[in-house]
Amino acid sequence: MKDLECTEFLQWGLPRLRFRWSGFRKVRKQVCKRLQRRISELGLSDISTYKGYLDSHSAEWEVLDSLCQITISRFYRDRRVFDALCSTILPGLAKNASETGAHEIRCWCAGCCSGEEAYTLQILWRTYVMPALQRQIPLRIIATDLNPDVLERAQKGAFPASSLVDLPEKLIREAFECSGSACTIRGAFREDVEFARQDIREQLPEGTFHLLLCRNLVFTYFDRTLQLEILERIVERLSPGGFFVIGIHESLPDGVSTLVPYNKLPGVYQKSAL
Repeated sequence: MKDLECTEFLQWGLPRLRFRWSGFRKVRKQVCKRLQRRISELGLSDISTYKGYLDSHSAEWEVLDSLCQITISRFYRDRRVFDALCSTILPGLAKNASETGAHEIRCWCAGCCSGEEAYTLQILWRTYVMPALQRQIPLRIIATDLNPDVLERAQKGAFPASSLVDLPEKLIREAFECSGSACTIRGAFREDVEFARQDIREQLPEGTFHLLLCRNLVFTYFDRTLQLEILERIVERLSPGGFFVIGIHESLPDGVSTLVPYNKLPGVYQKSAL
């Protein structure tokens, strides 16, 4: 399949799934390879035949939706954001919890992929934040994704060393047991991290959260109308004064007054206090 053929197909099909082409431009080769495999599985001749197959088999749209799930992640991705989480945001949440007598800090990682983001937060919490607290306050993390394969990898806690390249060496030594090119996260850093299969378009975790990360998912791949629909539900899940983090190259839809930029950090917002 030629790149132009795949591009034209995606520009036709993505809007029907409420995705936007601009978000897929740089990662289209990943989707195109999956499309080629799917076309071969179905015994079809080319992408134009697959387009006709979609027209006559409505259930195939769900398969196409799954082929468009992008699985790119790594530990400590976007260093400036995680530096801020470690130095100010997480300690601030801990201080507030201590002063108000809260028993835990609740965090939701949406679109968690293989768990790199969730585990990074738990590593920072247990290495830097928790030791400075006068009483033990757990960071409870719920990490959700639609893809069962990446969630299975997350549960195992085993990663290629290449996914740790951005993680400071001190944290690698502290949190991982590495042998050759494979690294497994230590048991202590798996505690208080729960993984669940959810489609953010249809379902959100129960309760409210002090910290919510939704990076490089909704505001990259979904169309603007769907972004607004999901964002409205997300904001309801965020505690007053809580923090909301999106990708550093993403932007929120216009008209969101309850979230204000935090400390000039790209992609980091704080919900207005009541």
